[in-house]
Amino acid sequence: MHTARIRGLVVAALAALVVTSAPLVPAATPAARAQSNCPNATLPPPPVDESEEPEPGQRAPAPLPVPAETPGGGRLGECGFVLPEGAPQPPQPLTAKNWLIQDLDSGQVLAARHPHGRQRPASLIKTLLALVVIDELAPERVIRPTKEDADQECSCVGIEAGSPYTVHDLLMGVMMKSGNDAAHALATALGGLPTALRKMNRLAHRLGATDTRAATPSGLDGPGMVTSAYDQALLYRYAMTKPRYVEAVSTRRIQFPGARGEPSYPVTNDDRLHTEYPGFLGGKTGFTSDARHTYVGGAARGGRRIAVVLLRGEQRPIKLSEQAMNMLDYGFQLAAAGTPGVGRVTTAPPPPPPQPRRTDAPADTGTGNETGAAGGSHSAAAGEKGSSAGVGWIIGIVILVAVATGVGIALTRDEQL
Repeated sequence: MHTARIRGLVVAALAALVVTSAPLVPAATPAARAQSNCPNATLPPPPVDESEEPEPGQRAPAPLPVPAETPGGGRLGECGFVLPEGAPQPPQPLTAKNWLIQDLDSGQVLAARHPHGRQRPASLIKTLLALVVIDELAPERVIRPTKEDADQECSCVGIEAGSPYTVHDLLMGVMMKSGNDAAHALATALGGLPTALRKMNRLAHRLGATDTRAATPSGLDGPGMVTSAYDQALLYRYAMTKPRYVEAVSTRRIQFPGARGEPSYPVTNDDRLHTEYPGFLGGKTGFTSDARHTYVGGAARGGRRIAVVLLRGEQRPIKLSEQAMNMLDYGFQLAAAGTPGVGRVTTAPPPPPPQPRRTDAPADTGTGNETGAAGGSHSAAAGEKGSSAGVGWIIGIVILVAVATGVGIALTRDEQL
């Protein structure tokens, strides 16, 4: 009879050990929960062509992690309309799948739609390139483009290999005419494409643009290229504090230098809002087959500066430029009414998720890598798993000792009986 009792106690102890030593699964973060049912929470829609195929022998990059806390505030993790209470609906027709309206001076988000949904930027990524160029290359530096620079898939500003151009000339060509050739030449001057992309992505991470990864300097689609309306609002707001960027996007017309001493020729800004929207400050257009039509731009009126980002839009039933103007009007309307914001665009990175130390790992030596949030998230998950597993084993051992003690007492009593 006592044998059955012992067997039952041992089985119970083993079951307790299994349960308590199993690794605890960390709860989903608020941002992850908010976006879990959203379309394009981690990736843009599938590409329509082969432009994002990795080079032979290479893999496509893993999706960027979703931050533990939603950059800009919790409501910006929502995936439908994010509007102030009592605010009117945005003007229609509006084809953009993701958009955001902000006050450029305060960073207050006046309205949005799935602002952290991930889409492709197309040529809006040139703002990120421009910021790196402004930080690293003097405007008077002379660059002689390579044949590869000059032969980029257009849109192009018309540079020729071997001809001299200043950094200022090329930057104006990038932002005014969306010159992919000029963008490639500037990337070459930054140390070559891999180096330029690394610098662009490092800057995006430092500014808190956690949804953004550049795969090409021009915005032509490539493996892992991604951004969000929030990130483009952040990058545009930051860029508008840089006089060289403001000059490039606010200039309507320039004379671009001709090749090999030939006469200069006119280059006109391709943003229609320059002539069609009063108070326009400057902006950037974009298009690829995978990204569809994209836009960022701002305007000033009545002492307020409002900016809009539109991603994955279409030119029908009305052009995206007209949609942008309607959304700027809507933003000024919300600002004039004093409606409370639904978030804030800020270049301060969100706090990193907690990273419990593993009980079976050595102390932190201070080393790290350049994977940024992705590496942190992996370490956090491993730490949580190791920590909870270690605690589980300790509890299991304690239970086994207690059960073994009980078994010994039971046997002693059986022998006494």
